[in-house]
Amino acid sequence: MTAPLGRASGAGLGPAVARTGLIEAVAHRIILSQGWVRAAIAIAAGACGALAMPPFGLFPALVVSLCIAVWLIDGAAIGGSGRRTVWVCAGIGWAWGFGFFTAGLWWLGAAFLVEADQFAWALPLGVVGLPAVLALFFAAGFAAARLVWSRGAGRIAALAFGLAAAEWLRGHVLTGFPWNTLGMALGSNLWTMQAASLVGLYGLTLLAVLIAAAPATLATGATPRGRFGPLLAAVVALAGLAAYGAGRVPAAPDPTVAGVRLRLIQPNIPQDDKFGSENRERIVSKYLELSDRALSPDRTGIADVTHLIWPESAFPFLVQRDPEALGRIGAALPAGTQLITGAARVRELPEGERLTRENAVFFNAILTIGAGGRFGEIYDKVHLVPFGEYLPGPLDTLLRALGLRQFVSIPGGFTAGDRAGQRILAVPGLPPVAATICYEAIFPGAILPPEPFEGAPAVPGLILNLTNDAWFGDTPGPRQHFAQARLRAVEEGLPLVRDANSGISAVVDAHGRIVASLPLGVEGVLDASLPARLPGRTLYASFGDLPFGAGLVACLLIALAPRRRP
Repeated sequence: MTAPLGRASGAGLGPAVARTGLIEAVAHRIILSQGWVRAAIAIAAGACGALAMPPFGLFPALVVSLCIAVWLIDGAAIGGSGRRTVWVCAGIGWAWGFGFFTAGLWWLGAAFLVEADQFAWALPLGVVGLPAVLALFFAAGFAAARLVWSRGAGRIAALAFGLAAAEWLRGHVLTGFPWNTLGMALGSNLWTMQAASLVGLYGLTLLAVLIAAAPATLATGATPRGRFGPLLAAVVALAGLAAYGAGRVPAAPDPTVAGVRLRLIQPNIPQDDKFGSENRERIVSKYLELSDRALSPDRTGIADVTHLIWPESAFPFLVQRDPEALGRIGAALPAGTQLITGAARVRELPEGERLTRENAVFFNAILTIGAGGRFGEIYDKVHLVPFGEYLPGPLDTLLRALGLRQFVSIPGGFTAGDRAGQRILAVPGLPPVAATICYEAIFPGAILPPEPFEGAPAVPGLILNLTNDAWFGDTPGPRQHFAQARLRAVEEGLPLVRDANSGISAVVDAHGRIVASLPLGVEGVLDASLPARLPGRTLYASFGDLPFGAGLVACLLIALAPRRRP
């Protein structure tokens, strides 16, 4: 174990404690904080770090946040050592994470107020309870960092190792929830996001922590090299990321796929009583009117587009079992025009068997419909939202016995599609489509099926994301969702076509540039060409998280190196 850090005498901190500069004075107070003061500082620091996430993107906020984290872990050794120190750091990490997630995910509370009579009572569970659970990952990350902690620059690598490992686990454990992963501090800027094509979101997370935490040594370095060396390395690394990104993004627009004319419909239908089956006629009419709206001399209506796209859960009814609505839609589609729409669907039953509540199995799906109402290929959502679209297995029976249900008003909730099944849709006139619904687009490395299925193309030509973020209103949530989906385009080297009920709808090229978009909270029509995919495959698409894993091991070795010196 490393020697405990001293109090005002400066034991263990060397000359740094004696300095009177502002940074040293602040760091000294944070290092010596105890009890509730220390917990309050950790919560405030975590909340500050949330400002580095979209839509704010204030990277300096993460610098402040992680420097304070370093000093708090330094101070955990005061008055104790060994196992107790690790538990103290776990507590600091939990407080830091609670502040981070509370400040970054407060908007989840909006979903509980859509049907306030049923769900308002559970508002604290979403706004406070979820952050408290997610903060356990950062508690583990801080504890892991403390286990390999050392003086000097090595502890920056220790923190990067602990937090990046924790973020990877958060993205995978219990179906995963990689929302606002720390790497998004670099992943929302056009130039710095380009490194995701090499190392993915978790690689960006490792880099973000290394860069943002480095200035902490300005207050605690015992020598000029120890003070300024990590900061200089961080500046060089950040400049290198920006230079790589600037060189990777071409000055000219990406080429487009010949013969493809897209039209995305953003109806901005509220997620309230207006979106009910009794309003089916009005809703279908609204979609058809928007779809045939003239926008320019060469886009006079639906006849001038090849692919019409509607958002997730476009209908408050089962369109596949509504011949009248399907007939209206089919009659409006010209020959050669394909509709791609989100819709709830029910599993087809054997001939002669009637559909009942007991035998109905529902899916959140993407349907393709051609002229005359003919159905094409179907994709059923694989990665469902716990408590939003289904109740997790162990809790399902108990919660339903208490009269509770998931947010989506589907009897029994949705059923997940086949995880190894067809995620690549063959839509006439389009390159192979990598289909995602709603928050499936936030999972790095999950755009393609885990194993190729029979007849699947080797490489898709675009990512399609249909979503409905109207649950969360005009809050940071939908903007964060879009930023994360946009990063998938860079990781995979594929264009992104995203249609959202209330926004943000957009076409993004394979470099992450927004070609066309509709803002949040407006009704509108978006016409665009389809950018081409990049030739070949990105490093991340080929090797996934292996480069991140190598970086994680490197950080661990750097953190341990000072501990082996005599």
